[in-house]
Amino acid sequence: MTTATAVRTFAIDKTHSEATFQVRHLITKVRGRFADFAGTITFNEAQPAQSSVSFTIQAASIDTSTPDRDAHLRSDDFFAVETYPTITFESTGITAAGGNDYQVAGNLTMRGVTKAITIPVTLLGTAVDPWGNQKLAFEGEVTINRKDYGLNWNAALEAGGFLVGDDVKISLSIQAAAAK
Repeated sequence: MTTATAVRTFAIDKTHSEATFQVRHLITKVRGRFADFAGTITFNEAQPAQSSVSFTIQAASIDTSTPDRDAHLRSDDFFAVETYPTITFESTGITAAGGNDYQVAGNLTMRGVTKAITIPVTLLGTAVDPWGNQKLAFEGEVTINRKDYGLNWNAALEAGGFLVGDDVKISLSIQAAAAK
């Protein structure tokens, strides 16, 4: 029997999870997702400092529902997926922030650049599925500046300003299954 204070390891279930983003384009927002990712969560609800997160996204799996735009995003103007095939996040510390909220500090590496960020996350809960698998779910959202990671391409607009915004909102909805 597993107790609430036990450290458990969970593998991210990408069929029940999503990694999405949105960025300003001209005057609206473009939304997209990454379809191929994997990761591990080691979780101790009683002692969050004993927890950790490791997450890897295959950059070429970017999908904005527009093939030409996706090809441009995979190019050297943006993610340079041939040179930098993965985007990674490795936690460096997790702290409780009250209730079911946590602050997950870690290193985000994209396009060969690593920056420390903190992702506020909410534990949505734990459950046992109909097949007896222990599940864990989190949601989190953070905004980063794409230029901090070398995603600098842009086009000036005739009326002033630029085509693509610098701030990118990243949203994660993660369900993970306990390792057996």
